[in-house]
Amino acid sequence: MNWKNEWKPLFWIVAVFGACFFLPVESSRVQGAIIESLYLVKWYAQEHVLLCLVPAFFIAGAVAVFVSQSAVMKYLGPKANKVLAYGVASVSGTILAVCSCTILPLFAGIYRMGAGLGPACAFLYSGPAINILAIVLTARILGPEMGIARAVGAVIFAIVIGLAMNFFFRHEEEEKAAAAPMMGAEDDGRPLWQTALYFASMVGILVFANWGKTEAASGLWHDIYAAKWIITSGFSVALALMLATWFRLGIVRIVLASLPAVISAIILPHQPALAFTFGVIGLSTLSNLKSTRDGEMGDWFNESWDFAKKILPLLLIGVLIAGVLLGRPGHEGLIPSAWVASLVGGNSLFANLFASVFGAFMYFATLTEVPILQGLMGAGMGKGPALALLLAGPALSLPNMLVIRSVMGTKKTIVFVLLVMVMATISGLIYGSIF
Repeated sequence: MNWKNEWKPLFWIVAVFGACFFLPVESSRVQGAIIESLYLVKWYAQEHVLLCLVPAFFIAGAVAVFVSQSAVMKYLGPKANKVLAYGVASVSGTILAVCSCTILPLFAGIYRMGAGLGPACAFLYSGPAINILAIVLTARILGPEMGIARAVGAVIFAIVIGLAMNFFFRHEEEEKAAAAPMMGAEDDGRPLWQTALYFASMVGILVFANWGKTEAASGLWHDIYAAKWIITSGFSVALALMLATWFRLGIVRIVLASLPAVISAIILPHQPALAFTFGVIGLSTLSNLKSTRDGEMGDWFNESWDFAKKILPLLLIGVLIAGVLLGRPGHEGLIPSAWVASLVGGNSLFANLFASVFGAFMYFATLTEVPILQGLMGAGMGKGPALALLLAGPALSLPNMLVIRSVMGTKKTIVFVLLVMVMATISGLIYGSIF
């Protein structure tokens, strides 16, 4: 036996055995951290998997099937116009309004289709970072200067991170560009405007099904929230009509597939998630009928399922680990919240760096970062570290990192995460010195 090749597995066996042997299960904090991780993964499954990730999987699958590779290469590929590619990618969050996990299937979809590393990473950062509702909420609760700094910083971050990733891995990108197919005429058998409306309906379902509640008792955002399920239903009906006509599934099939969702919405109007579930089941069933299984509808479901089975397990594992370490918002894991509050006071380099690292690893659902920061600032957190956390936290999380690694590899993931942390730290130092 060649022991030189066996040291690594031996080390991990001993390390895991030692961790199991000395596991302090009798500690109340360890017990509480384990309970918190289970609560967090339960909350994540209830609030994010069905309404956020499932629509995102279907959109990512649709990108793989219904968007021609030449179109992706033309607008986001290595040879694409840089101003157009980075411009579109850096402001995509204003439309999507998703969290750091929901963006992953969409990122994986365009990256697999041939998008350049730079535009893809700009899209990956901007999707959750430039959430227009979150920016408005930040300005209202934490002050207009913080909201403006977050908005401007997020757009600049997306562009700079994308350009930096393209620069650091330029040799790989040059090889990718050289191997890329020539961009010919787009011929997917369907007019561009039909494809655009088809994707708009799915993005509308994703955005409005997850529209967050605001503290305001009136106003535009409150009115949209009050009507969110009506708006979502409108987009669902539009998608159903497109599938029935443009995709030739037929009105009868669509009506039969959507009937359980309609009945559920009528009988249990206060349980919209149930109707949403029936809608997903109906769409999945339509995609797997014998007459559609070998066509583009079957391909759509297969691609969506492929994204789901590769991404979802990693996300749930990451959420469990994040729950053990950091707990849920308002609850503690292994790391006491008092430690965090004591380490982010003032505007020192360490405080800003710690806020960036802490924010990068903690999971923030859409809009939850604002009340969490409000509490931390009340406990003494400086304005600089607060901005650093706002710029790093919503765009990254431990579950997010695990999936990014599976898509573009360990080296690129490390560079991407470090870029976010370093830029967030520098931004916090500058902002803290001004305000």
